[in-house]
Amino acid sequence: MTTYGIHASHEQIHPAALLSAMVRAEQAGFDAAMSSDHFSPWSTRQGHSGFAWSWLGSALQATSLPFGVVNAPGQRYHPAVIAQAIGTLAAMYPGRFWAALGTGEASNEHITGGGWPRKAVRTARLRECVGVIRALLAGEEVSHDGLVTVDRARLWTLPEQPPALVGAAVSPATARWCAEWADGLITVNAPVDRLRRIIEAYREAGGRGRLHLQVHLSWAPDEAEAARIAHDQWRSNVFPPPVCWDLELPEHFDAVSDRVPLEQVADVVEISADLDRHAEKLHGYAELGFDEIYLHHVGQRLDRFIDAFGAEVLPKLRTA
Repeated sequence: MTTYGIHASHEQIHPAALLSAMVRAEQAGFDAAMSSDHFSPWSTRQGHSGFAWSWLGSALQATSLPFGVVNAPGQRYHPAVIAQAIGTLAAMYPGRFWAALGTGEASNEHITGGGWPRKAVRTARLRECVGVIRALLAGEEVSHDGLVTVDRARLWTLPEQPPALVGAAVSPATARWCAEWADGLITVNAPVDRLRRIIEAYREAGGRGRLHLQVHLSWAPDEAEAARIAHDQWRSNVFPPPVCWDLELPEHFDAVSDRVPLEQVADVVEISADLDRHAEKLHGYAELGFDEIYLHHVGQRLDRFIDAFGAEVLPKLRTA
């Protein structure tokens, strides 16, 4: 059975309000949750960016939901520190935590002042980080000299079972590469034929584990309000790579998205006041083969979204 979870967007919502929303989501019937991990928002209008790792401890304690996080080790985070964070949460909350690993964006990583490497270097760096994190979670002492440096690191608190390390991909080529090392795959909503190619690339290359999908959507009781929310909050997120990878500041995203029309936002956000339409789209993603689907309402008010989808959409999906 498909797992339907909720996405916690730290870039948009104060961490205290986000924690209350996760408690409400569990009560409304959501099965799981996943978290972003950003240093800055995508737009000054979003206005937040809490620290995901301290928040995750609170969220796991406050609910019984399983949680995942999307993280970029290698620049802002040393891989040994991320291995320790993953290991501690997995030891405290067995079977309830996973981490997706990706190459990151300059908007979060530029803060180190070390420069933003080209894509090929970021990919190679991530692969080294994955090896370091896996070895540490297996209880090994690790020294490594390469794009990242590790000196005699060892985790002294280990989970009984290492959590899944999931590969993040938005293209078939990256999905194929993730199959070399990942315990699962995560991507974002896209046209059905593109999602199918991503899944096929991952599986044909030997990719194992569960398939995760994050779905950006905007719902309100009124169609015009749903559209207004999407345009206000997510028009800075319509740009494909390398633009979304390489811009550094929220003000940069605001500048390039100043004249983005609603029609362009609708290409990346499912916008509708019709709950049945949302249920139909989500069911279509499940039929593609996604095991876990995480709903990201791109608005900053989550309560009525959680209540409406818990009452009307999730029951339909579970009986479909």
